[in-house]
Amino acid sequence: MVPAHPASPNGAPARNRVFFFDTTLRDGEQSPGCTMHHAEKLRMAHQLASLGVDILEAGFAIASDGDSASIRAIAREIRGPVIASLARCKREDIEAAARSIEPAARGRIHTFLSTSDLHLAAKLKITREQAIEQIAESVALARSFCDDVEFSPEDATRTDPDFLVKVCEVAIEAGATTLNLPDTVGYCIPQDYAAMFRMVRARVPRIDADNIVLSAHCHDDLGLAVANTIAAIEAGVRQAECAVNGIGERAGNAALEEIAAILVVRKDKLPYTHHIAMDQIYRTSQMLAECISFGAAPNKAIVGANAFAHAAGIHQHGMMINPLTYEIMTPESVGVSKSLLVLGKHSGRRALEQRYAELGHPLTRAELDAVYHRFTELADRKKSIYDQDLVALLQHESQGVGTGA
Repeated sequence: MVPAHPASPNGAPARNRVFFFDTTLRDGEQSPGCTMHHAEKLRMAHQLASLGVDILEAGFAIASDGDSASIRAIAREIRGPVIASLARCKREDIEAAARSIEPAARGRIHTFLSTSDLHLAAKLKITREQAIEQIAESVALARSFCDDVEFSPEDATRTDPDFLVKVCEVAIEAGATTLNLPDTVGYCIPQDYAAMFRMVRARVPRIDADNIVLSAHCHDDLGLAVANTIAAIEAGVRQAECAVNGIGERAGNAALEEIAAILVVRKDKLPYTHHIAMDQIYRTSQMLAECISFGAAPNKAIVGANAFAHAAGIHQHGMMINPLTYEIMTPESVGVSKSLLVLGKHSGRRALEQRYAELGHPLTRAELDAVYHRFTELADRKKSIYDQDLVALLQHESQGVGTGA
């Protein structure tokens, strides 16, 4: 079976390459407050291509005529990433997905079916045997339209292990080229998620024999989506499903920018490569915020407003001497213009002195001591200190000295 992903020059899969499957426009968009209209989805798709994602899941074609049209437009215009369309294990879904990716240079049908006993009984109301039959028929149908087929057993992490192995075997036999084992409800902890992938690899020999790509799709209900994804990569997974700013159902998906940054900053422990253009990360995050109803939280890793901002005097002093004291990556490396030394009640004299110098007001030690006292008094009353406040403090000090006050 031909591997679904790009390979190294000798034709074998790129064993240490992590492929980024971006679901911002599908799982991300179907979460509250994240709906995008056609032009916004197309704009984001162009930026995701510039970001360097390997697979771009453009939507869920059967959901609406508008979603199908958006996927088709993305498939027609975007070159670079594989364009994926989601489908339930139903003929009408798969046919709609196939139509939506027809214009793509490289397309993928991503089909899924729940496999946990809870989902089978409560949601689908079918037996395990019926599920197996439906998976086999649906994956084979998808493969008849497209050489690149991904199958996801929804709620894999709560699926009986023996049944999960059977499901994987059936999906591969039917033609799946990528197996995604999602932590649909964000239930796993890293060691358990990694153990599931190791178990499946050991018990399904065709995964390695046929170069089947294993994929991780993690939700953040316990705040572990990124940690679980990294654990899966260490267990042999080579496709990371994620979304910009971590948007997605409920608490969201694994954040693309965090996974990419971890793999760059911690190469000493994680010797994997990827093709994400790191300097496009902040731009992509900001564009997404313009398209949906909210941006990243200020304390969000990598892209939050405070990610490269320093307010404590000790930290500011260290940053002025050597940024490595408190920053493990440069802001420029992810497309942020510069670090910020935010002046407030926790700031020290050195940061205040530097800001006055930048404003064209170098101070003597005596002047700095005097104005610093007034600065701390103001900062105790005012949450945000602006440049005009600093200039006013200087004028006040000058007036005080002149009048003998």
